[in-house]
Amino acid sequence: MGYGVNFLRNAGVLGVALALSLAPAQAQNSVITGARMLDVLTGKMIDNPAIFVDADGRITSIADARVVRWSSDTKHIDLGDRTLLPGLIDMHVHLDSPADIGGYRGLEFTDSFWGMTAVSNARAMLDAGFTTVRNVGASNRNDIGLKQAIDNGYAVGPRIVPAGHAIGATGGHCDSTFLPPSMEKDAKVEGIADSVDELRYQVRRQRKYGAEVIKICATGGVFSRNTEPGQQQLSEEHMRVIADEAHQWGIRVAAHAHGGDGIKAAIKAGIDTIEHASLVDDEGIKLAVARARPVWFSMDIYNTDYTQAEGAKNGVLEDNLRKDREIAQIQRDNFRKAHKAGVKMVFGSDAGVMPHGDIGKQFRTMVEYGMTPLEAIQAASRNAAQALGRDKDVGAIEVGRFADIIAVDGNPLKDVRELETVDAVVKGGKQIR
Repeated sequence: MGYGVNFLRNAGVLGVALALSLAPAQAQNSVITGARMLDVLTGKMIDNPAIFVDADGRITSIADARVVRWSSDTKHIDLGDRTLLPGLIDMHVHLDSPADIGGYRGLEFTDSFWGMTAVSNARAMLDAGFTTVRNVGASNRNDIGLKQAIDNGYAVGPRIVPAGHAIGATGGHCDSTFLPPSMEKDAKVEGIADSVDELRYQVRRQRKYGAEVIKICATGGVFSRNTEPGQQQLSEEHMRVIADEAHQWGIRVAAHAHGGDGIKAAIKAGIDTIEHASLVDDEGIKLAVARARPVWFSMDIYNTDYTQAEGAKNGVLEDNLRKDREIAQIQRDNFRKAHKAGVKMVFGSDAGVMPHGDIGKQFRTMVEYGMTPLEAIQAASRNAAQALGRDKDVGAIEVGRFADIIAVDGNPLKDVRELETVDAVVKGGKQIR
């Protein structure tokens, strides 16, 4: 339930030591078929789709497989008697954070270890059906390095929207707060800023080195030390400077914000997505609904099941588990309240706090706390693509978008738990084996 800055992780350039033979094959048109397809834009189920894909991995047309024909040189990806959905999108992940290493256990590992773990975590998310993820904060820009490795064929994983280093105040949730002064570096932690000019510089710096979203810490957090989730740590003025600067460069801002005052300040400042939103009050919900520029809530309402069951064994400190316990049910109840009031919602798991391959379990919690199965699926597809500003590329099975498609055996509109075990994954028209 929070991005505790990994004071233990100073991994350098992502050294992916995998000699993967992933050179692109000869470009080829393809057609993907299945028993039925969920159109998340309309909420309708379409029988016997034939989805035609060009050599660039984009959908060119959708037809009825019972009547359409294709040439012998078109590759046929037959997904059988299954339901097809768009590849899922998780808006809040930390790929270089293994969930089973908490607290001071991280000191057991060398600096470059964390970037190495991101490779398998990314593959686990792809196998779970998440073909696009937004990585909101990583040590040493491990998310940017991994994105480059995936895009250039050296690793297998989802499309990554990276943030680089998260931005926050000295001593706050995004800072290094676990070690004594004698063990800290002389310079500030990357991303830490305390004035308008410093914050503006940090936005520019993260974008300069590859960030495609800016992550900030507006309040304290659960898995940091010496901060409480409700504490506001950036002023409305500071957040407005960050939002204005990022928007000028054409990128969006995600604000870690548990506390009610921090949430309201972030909404007023023009922040695009509110992460966690655990302690949001009625006024904050009204502000989110009424704001002209869309604001989206990304609420990780499943992962406390994992952290409370496994956290102590993994080394998570009792103080962090205490904060986790205190806000868990409040966050879930506020999820229900915000959804009922009409707040725009996206899927965000905080993978890294929980295992990356288990994130599909959040769908059932979203349904338990007020969403229909369709709404939960749309939060991880249509809505997330809109919040990313990438609704021409991902988030739906539609002509012009990438052929990112998953398949499940049953009907997720009747049982959303079908999404806990995805049976097939296609990314950019290529089936992932």
